[in-house]
Amino acid sequence: MLVRIVRMTFKPEEVDAFLEFFHATKDKIRNFEGCQHLELMQDFNHDNIFVTYSYWESEEHLNQYRFSPLFGEVWKATKAKFADKPVAFSSKKVVEV
Repeated sequence: MLVRIVRMTFKPEEVDAFLEFFHATKDKIRNFEGCQHLELMQDFNHDNIFVTYSYWESEEHLNQYRFSPLFGEVWKATKAKFADKPVAFSSKKVVEV
């Protein structure tokens, strides 16, 4: 399993639009083949910083999503709202607590 974490900083005036868009598309992402989990978290002290946390069956599944028309649509709409470059990385669990 692969854990994908993406930290995004939005223009403050775009936060509501991002949340509306995320809620409209989250089920499509969750139902994409290989996606086992998707959640959105908001920074405790900065209301315009969000993190997506998703589980993928494999790197191949994540890449199929990343090169899909769905991702193209989601990423284009999301990145237009950024105030800073996103930070994305993939991890694997070492110890489950």
